[in-house]
This record gives sequence, C-alpha cells and structure tokens, in this order.
Amino acid sequence: MADQMHSSVAEPAQLQRTALYDVHVALGAKIVPFAGFEMPVLYKGIIAEHTAVRERVGIFDVSHMGEVTVKGARALDFIQKITINDASVLTDGGAQYSAMCLPNGGIIDDLLVYRRAENDYLLVINASNIGKDFAWMEENAIDGAELRNVSDDYSLLAVQGPKAIETLRKLTDTDLDAIEYYHFVDGRVAGVDAIISRTGYTGEVGFELYLSSQKEQSEKVWNAVMEAGAEFGIEPTGLGARDTLRLEMAYCLYGNDIDETTNPIEAGLGWITKANKGEFNGKDAIVAVKEAKPSRKLVGFEMNERAVPRGHYRIVAEGREIGEVTSGTSSPTLGKGLGLGYVESAYAKPGTAISIIIRDKEIPATVVKPPFVKK
Repeated sequence: MADQMHSSVAEPAQLQRTALYDVHVALGAKIVPFAGFEMPVLYKGIIAEHTAVRERVGIFDVSHMGEVTVKGARALDFIQKITINDASVLTDGGAQYSAMCLPNGGIIDDLLVYRRAENDYLLVINASNIGKDFAWMEENAIDGAELRNVSDDYSLLAVQGPKAIETLRKLTDTDLDAIEYYHFVDGRVAGVDAIISRTGYTGEVGFELYLSSQKEQSEKVWNAVMEAGAEFGIEPTGLGARDTLRLEMAYCLYGNDIDETTNPIEAGLGWITKANKGEFNGKDAIVAVKEAKPSRKLVGFEMNERAVPRGHYRIVAEGREIGEVTSGTSSPTLGKGLGLGYVESAYAKPGTAISIIIRDKEIPATVVKPPFVKK
C-alpha cells in the first residue's frame, strides 16, 4: 500500500513538508511534488537505493501517509462497516491489510488497521486520499465511534532490508525478533517514543516507526538509524525505489492498480475480502462479482525482450486489445521489464503469451504468477 506516483501536482503554495524535509535537502535528494507534499524521489539513484534495501538496509520517510484514530465502545463496529477484511480477528498489537469500498464495490482506498487496545484503533491511509477518506469515514460515522484525523501528529519512517533488525537493535530495548509480521509494539527508538510495526512495502524484513511529528524527534530518530546502519551500508531511499521495490513484489499501488473503478475480486484482493463477517460497504457488489467470476483480472507479466512497460500501455493478444498496463518498470533485481495490468480473464493464467504495445510495436511478454521476486 502507498500513494500513486502520478498524483496531480498541487500549486507550490499548497505543498506540505514533512518534519524531515531539511534532512532530505541536506542529503542532496531530488525533491518532487507528491500527494500534496514535497518529497524525496531519489538521493544517489533509484537502482543504488533499491539494491541497498534488497541486499542491506534502507530508510524511507513516509510521513506523508495519513493516520486516523477510531475510539469508543463501537469502534470495531465502525471498522467492520467500512472495511472489507474482518477486523474482529485482531488482538491488541495486531495489524491488518484491508480496503474501504463504495456501495458499488469500487475501492476508495487500501489501508492498514492497527488494534492498539480494545475500542482503540489506528487506521493508516494513503496521503493523496486523506481528505477523501476522512470525509467518507465521517459520512459513515456511527454513535459510539469517535474519529480523529491525526495525520499531522505523526512522522513515519520505514527501515527495510535484511539488515533492518540488526540496525534497529542498536537503538531500542524492544525485542524486535519477538514482533511477528503484521504485529506492533509501543517502545522507544533512539530515546523517542514510537510504535514499532513489523510491516513494510518492500517484501523485505523491516519495520515502520510511528513517532511524533516534532522536527527535533523525527530528525533524532532518522540520524540515529543512519548512524546505526552505516556499518551495513544503509542508504536513504526515495519514492522512486519505493515504487520499484513494491512492484517487484506485485503490491498494489492506489491510483494505478486499484481505484474507485476496480473491484477487490478482479484486483486479486479476494484474500482480504471476508464476505461472511456480516454487512459492510460494497458487500453485495463484491459478492456478485465473485459469484459471476470477474470479466477481467489484475495480472503480473514479464517482458520477453528488452523493453520497459509503463502505465496505460495497451495489452494485446491474438490480434486484439485485451487490457491495459497499470504499473510497469525495469526491475533492478531481475534486470528485465515487468508490470501489472488488467486483462480479460481468459488471458490471466500464468504462462499466457501477451504483447505490450510500446511505441506502436508489439513487444512479447508472458503472464507470470506474482511476486516477481520470490522472498
């Protein structure tokens, strides 16, 4: 889960900065407008940063992401209503990947649901959707569930890679090895209070650290992580490598692979859709698509020749158009072009031969079972 790389560019006066903006500038980052923020897209370069995360460790500033608290006696009832996964299975310290849908089954956003305590939840949403998401939540509000948009209160750092645990172990008394995947604890990192979450968007071992958005504390933790990871070759990592890393794992990107026109079933998110949990927004439409079988499916594909697919390129097979690319890149790990796209369901089986139209030429590709990089 993360925001679209092709978000609309806001006017400069409207752009926000995270607490770590000055750090990025000092590191020589290329800053771009992204989801209403001035964010680092790269530092040394996408391939170097990508490789650091796959082989060693990288640190990301993802403080632009949104946070909403849901508290009260009916907090769980509210979350069950607006999300498609079953949050009732969460226990304290548990996290869950989910999505919010419209009545017609279209995806409003994908998100993380954290259970901090009984009747106390934290929802983490995409930056470009904060206003839309919170308005939707308020529209669906119920008595006994208090909503607060606390996005401005948090900085969020992601420390990802094979050396992530060894790096962070130097900075906390928390037993990081004891935190299971999609679980979290409250602790301290570099002397700063933080939610330490075993989650990430790279496919590597890693943590996401939620801490106060105060500049001093945010910079303290960032600098401490950089120092602790120096012996492992840590690299600050921008949005560019964040995108190539997530795409190698075939993780959906909101605004590219999923949006209000896509149904969770056709997007391959049936695994987070729990139709038996009771009523929730979009249930009838989602169940109808599941029972009728989707007419199109989101698939992964690899290029058979040296070529880079991009979003909105046409996908063809047997002499006709069968779909469209939603995300594409040149994989730094595999050294080949790969992507995601929707195709007619008849062409969704791994091994199917397809072609991508690139500069008016049909370039052959093959549908493959994701993820592209096996972990």
